[in-house]
Amino acid sequence: MKAIKLLFTFALTATLFTSCYTEVHVDEYYDEPVISLNSLLSSYELWYVDINATQGYGETPFLQKAFTISFRGGVVYANNNIVGLGDNGNGFGIDVGEYDAYDMILDVQHDIDGFSTFDVFQVDGNTIELYNPNNDTSYFLDGYQRNNFDYDFVFYDNIHYFLQEYEAWEKTYTSEFGAINEFDNENFLQFLPGGNDSTFQSSQDPTGTNVSGLIWDYIGVYGVGDVANNMYLKTLTLDYDYFDNEFFELTVIDDGTIELYHTTSETVYEFKGRGYIQYLKSANSKEKSSTAAGKKRKFKKERVDNPRENTRNK
Repeated sequence: MKAIKLLFTFALTATLFTSCYTEVHVDEYYDEPVISLNSLLSSYELWYVDINATQGYGETPFLQKAFTISFRGGVVYANNNIVGLGDNGNGFGIDVGEYDAYDMILDVQHDIDGFSTFDVFQVDGNTIELYNPNNDTSYFLDGYQRNNFDYDFVFYDNIHYFLQEYEAWEKTYTSEFGAINEFDNENFLQFLPGGNDSTFQSSQDPTGTNVSGLIWDYIGVYGVGDVANNMYLKTLTLDYDYFDNEFFELTVIDDGTIELYHTTSETVYEFKGRGYIQYLKSANSKEKSSTAAGKKRKFKKERVDNPRENTRNK
């Protein structure tokens, strides 16, 4: 009987010990602290603003203008320009403001656009949602390190913004081969931001004319298209009502030079950018820079309603 009693006591003790261990283990799992917001924001060097994933009908200006955002030691950096993408600020872009992160709330004091506040949600391993309760709109940011971020893809996927980042493009070369055509007379092009990102102007003023003195002879619409299986080649269509559309193959030579191959006449032109526009330079910078009101990234598809409700305490 004593042996049976001792065996029963041992079995009961083992059961209780196992139950206590399991319970403590489960409690420890659920009570494990989550990553802090500051650690989350700094876990990736670049946050790509996926403009087409935006939910809601409001706009947060500094996010609408940015291709990438970075959070480094209380300072917000942004790549707002295609020109210099990957080179400006060692790939981070320019200093555009300051931030404070606490309790999954992100407060940003932008140098130009002022104060914005966001509720931050971690969507997956490299995606966060920034929900602005003041305009009921969510932006989705995908995290990358600089060494695995495809700057070239972003550059060529946004060529129309690249064209807008100079006050004018001046024709500097016309090939000797190719048939004479009406476009031979056009010496300057300008691609305007704002609206539907499809307005251009052209001028026949002599090359060398100062940009501020140009007389724009024609205003029309333009379109930039992709070429199948060639990320580095684009198409450019200029709609001239009085002598039909002009169609080109567009190649980027460098950050300030483009080549236009006129497919009909087989003429090659080169244009140089004049009057670089630096968007949203830090207000504390001593360097004077141009800005253009209305420059912002547009949605390539219809945005959707935002299901997120204001999660702040009311």
